[in-house]
Amino acid sequence: MKKLIPEIKPKDGFGELKFGVTMKQAITILGEPEEIESIEDDDEFNTTILNYWETGVSVFFEGIEKSVLSCFETDIPESTLFGQKVFDLNEKEITALMEKEGFEIAETEEDKSGERRISYDDALIDFFFHEGGLVAVNWGVLVNDQGEIEEF
Repeated sequence: MKKLIPEIKPKDGFGELKFGVTMKQAITILGEPEEIESIEDDDEFNTTILNYWETGVSVFFEGIEKSVLSCFETDIPESTLFGQKVFDLNEKEITALMEKEGFEIAETEEDKSGERRISYDDALIDFFFHEGGLVAVNWGVLVNDQGEIEEF
């Protein structure tokens, strides 16, 4: 397993791992996952999730004809976003950083447990906060049935 550089790249990937690669290519970089989850929906559009709990990253693969990397979720404290250590930033600083990079908040939501989500549809990225601190970042791309990344 290579050492993944935890650089969050909206619309592109995570470090050197790019959206659109196959599961085999991702495992070459990340190593064998600690857990594999499969989610099937009514449209036969399957999602496979490789969980690397110790590392702090989950990798999602989607597509019917060809399954490709479509999404990441991380809680790695050293993760950077646009050159900033994102887990060191508060909600206000993250929204200012995203605005500076040209992205607009699409939605915010708070659930009963107190977790707060801020979503940016133009970057397909979500930030999850609990008790004021960032706990996870989830970002991805849209993938069609053929396993091709769609423009958004």
